[in-house]
Amino acid sequence: MKSPNGRKIDAGATLAVIAAMVCWSVGPIFIKLLTASVDSWTQNLLRYLVACFFWLPFMIFNWRRGRLESGIWRKAVLPAAANIVMQCLWAAAYYYIDPAFMYLLSKSTIIWIAGFSLIFFADERALIRSARFWLGMVMSVGGVIGIMVFKKDFTAAGTLTGIVITLLSGAAWAVYTILVRIFFRDIDSRNGFSVMSIYTTAGLGTLALIFGRVQDSFSMGAAPWVYVAVSALMSIAFSHVLYYAAIRRIGATIPSLALLATPFLVLAISYVVFGETLNAFQWVSGIILLSGSGLAVWAQEHLG
Repeated sequence: MKSPNGRKIDAGATLAVIAAMVCWSVGPIFIKLLTASVDSWTQNLLRYLVACFFWLPFMIFNWRRGRLESGIWRKAVLPAAANIVMQCLWAAAYYYIDPAFMYLLSKSTIIWIAGFSLIFFADERALIRSARFWLGMVMSVGGVIGIMVFKKDFTAAGTLTGIVITLLSGAAWAVYTILVRIFFRDIDSRNGFSVMSIYTTAGLGTLALIFGRVQDSFSMGAAPWVYVAVSALMSIAFSHVLYYAAIRRIGATIPSLALLATPFLVLAISYVVFGETLNAFQWVSGIILLSGSGLAVWAQEHLG
């Protein structure tokens, strides 16, 4: 993956994206497992609370030594607001549709991210002249549509609800990604997420108290608490920091495109745990989507 400052492969960013991909492949499985124990509002609070406490000692350590960047509390407000919206929608979708289908559909976010990047970041506007990039975008859109409409129960009320929530979550994720790149450009990724997780936990906690049933968490068995801990650490605490690091090094578009491969890892795990499968048409659509993302990445790699 190319750094904006040169044409060489950025090994650090590449490893960060791969690690984030693995973390985000595990998270959806545990989120789906938690749907049998608590509502989406409550599990959002529990998972983010664990992630927040994980990074809190690191933030306090840096704060005491004056290592927190100037203005970090102010810069984290908008990214945290977008993250709260995205997290609410993200968890809610798993109560209606299966993990792999939901995760594939959520990759519609790349269309929003690419559009926002072209608007806000001058160094990515050269893509406007790239035929490879636009062909990749068209293929990605076609792949997302195919994955959606070829689902056997596409018109079922629950499925449609899950699809709408997932598409909205994808748009919120794109806003979150762009805001992270804008406000955390010069912020250490661990510091940035530590501060933002405090805001996010406060927001999710308020929503859980209003709309959720937090009391149900007190009667959960040991297994659901393991699901909370694993999903919090892997899909929140680790993955977001890794994602921030990659965005800082190579921009928002390439990491987002690379993560399009994640749904197939989710499907492999979901097949074992839930017996989830995709039909042949969805497989073809998924391959088209990934091929389109590959073309877009190729276009990025050949920017002058």
